[in-house]
Amino acid sequence: MPPALGDREARRQDVSEAVWQVLADKGFGGLTLRAVAAAMGVSTGMLMHYFPTKRALVSHALDLLEKSTAERPRRERPTEGLAALRAVLLDILPLTTDDTARNRIWVSSWDLALADDALGADQADRYTRLRSTIRPHLEAARDQGELSASADPEQLAATAVAFTHGLVVQALFDPGRFPEDVQTAMLDDFLASISPSPPDTGADRPGP
Repeated sequence: MPPALGDREARRQDVSEAVWQVLADKGFGGLTLRAVAAAMGVSTGMLMHYFPTKRALVSHALDLLEKSTAERPRRERPTEGLAALRAVLLDILPLTTDDTARNRIWVSSWDLALADDALGADQADRYTRLRSTIRPHLEAARDQGELSASADPEQLAATAVAFTHGLVVQALFDPGRFPEDVQTAMLDDFLASISPSPPDTGADRPGP
């Protein structure tokens, strides 16, 4: 007799917690049916009732990771413009222990996504959603004069994501070179670089 729906959902939650434990300890490279079964103290045969293939397990793990990322505590958001964008991008960077662990798991998943067309398409969709999330902040910044009137929010959103994830990778591999204050300063420099320079009034020039 198949388990009742409530029992099945409870067991699936147990599986999800075990998947997260394996990801945190071993990354996606160590995510196997055997490892998850061992974390739960069950047989791989029982686990295969829920995930018949390794790919099904990986897909679930990515969904679980995306949900965990979306539900993490976040900085208070200023209402709009570059200040709001700064808060969004700070939440992506590995500035805390939890965010570092989460980023390590994400980066370890890229190898699998590159090797699987469907997983790769899912990852491309995640990037599309991320760019869509930050684009309105750039549009507001342009409307407020924080960006030039000719700025392209779509292209700047792609640039901001590329910069931020590039910094994530460097900070993960070389945390001593990229501690929290350095990451924050680099982000502030990036945001300053996309803003128009203030007009030169000559006020700071030495007199004749």
